[in-house]
Amino acid sequence: MPHREQDGVPGTEKPEKPQNPLTGDRSPWILVAIAGALSFTAMLDMNVVNIALATISTDLDVSASMAQWAVLGYQLAVVSLLLPAGRWLDGGGKGGVGLRSALLLAISGFAACGLLAALAPWMAWLAVARIAQGTFGALLFVLMPVLVMRAVPPSLRGRAMSVPATLGPLGAVTGPAVGGLLLDAFGWRAVLLVKLPVCLAALFVVLRVLPKKGGLTAPGRQPLTDAALVGSAVAALLLALTLAPTVPAWLLLGLAALPPVLWWTRRPAARPVVDVVRASGVFGVYGAVCSLAAGFAAMHYVVALRLQSDSGLSATATGLTVLAFPLAMGLMGPLGGRLADRYGARPTAVVGATVTALGLTLLALIGGDGWTQGDVAWRLALAGAGMGLYGGPTQTLVMTAAPPRAVGIAGSLVQLSRSLGFAMGPALAGAAWGLAGSAQGPRYALMISAGAAWLCVLLLATRRTAARTPAEAPAAPAPTPSR
Repeated sequence: MPHREQDGVPGTEKPEKPQNPLTGDRSPWILVAIAGALSFTAMLDMNVVNIALATISTDLDVSASMAQWAVLGYQLAVVSLLLPAGRWLDGGGKGGVGLRSALLLAISGFAACGLLAALAPWMAWLAVARIAQGTFGALLFVLMPVLVMRAVPPSLRGRAMSVPATLGPLGAVTGPAVGGLLLDAFGWRAVLLVKLPVCLAALFVVLRVLPKKGGLTAPGRQPLTDAALVGSAVAALLLALTLAPTVPAWLLLGLAALPPVLWWTRRPAARPVVDVVRASGVFGVYGAVCSLAAGFAAMHYVVALRLQSDSGLSATATGLTVLAFPLAMGLMGPLGGRLADRYGARPTAVVGATVTALGLTLLALIGGDGWTQGDVAWRLALAGAGMGLYGGPTQTLVMTAAPPRAVGIAGSLVQLSRSLGFAMGPALAGAAWGLAGSAQGPRYALMISAGAAWLCVLLLATRRTAARTPAEAPAAPAPTPSR
């Protein structure tokens, strides 16, 4: 057979593979992996310090309530700054902020504040460092879904979004276990340094992979006012739920959250947020994210205390039992992304939330004074499997429905919904436990957890038509020229 020349012959050249605009010849999954690792680390940092509060209180010679600011300072900063961070990332419609520059700022600031917190010689230093770290943590939470969305093509967004959506809650669940190991081995300062290796690796990848495009712009004064309004509303709710078990009248303090929220909705910064929600038509999904996060956090709070107090399990045995949830969640997370790409994000999210609600309901129905590890573990595994199916599709549903120039706001909204749920869940469970008494308190708290999960199912299953903004309205047909 005669030799056929390949070079220079028309029609024989191999088609060039299109390059990814962010990664070039490199696989975009390296950015997805970095987004997942940072989501895990940022959520881990919200819960990993809880286990060290007693030691911090003793070592820094402060009361237990003062030591809680090592956690509350971080959480309040994250919740308060998520929306302003999303607005800043989108640039208020003026071209946005460079993704590479924003990532370098967020990662380096997050790591540096963690180091400063670990070096704290007194409580005021630690509280300020944790508040500053929460500021950069809020920016990380907003950047992760944006990074994933821009890194992969639309056909792969379901499975790509499942990576940070699964690893984030996994970080929240495994935080106490990781913190306990580090606390016993190295002390509480090591707990605050656990994120440094991940941050250094992420900085290396961002510097090597992402193109040098775009810079940073000053956020202005408006974000600070918005953060103060949102933060004061959240603080009022948390204080009301925390103080209610002692004096139920403290629940009225929750009404103090209404004036700042109403004031914020009248500000110019709220308009693009409201427009994004209306244009996307997924308002119920944001509520579903908040509701299921609250149910998940409430369950974790109650189960950990119940296993140790009523069943007499050690902290290690309790940690191993609770790990059934994240293990099942991690196994089912990739499957949830694949199912979303094949059958649609909303149906997959509804199925996952239903499975989680079923597991939490079965957990609330456990009778008897003492729980066995087996009784709890398989129910937690069922709930965790549903959470894995639900996470990625829900994130995909929100991000793909957002207008192209408002993905930062959409990412901040979904992270705000999740963070609010994580903050409110334990407070709701603790209030129910305290008001119902020690005998029936755990069951009522778990019923609240299950009820929140079923509310999530209802909100996900309810569709709303997206409202078109004037800019998105179809143009009128051009008049036919007369002949």
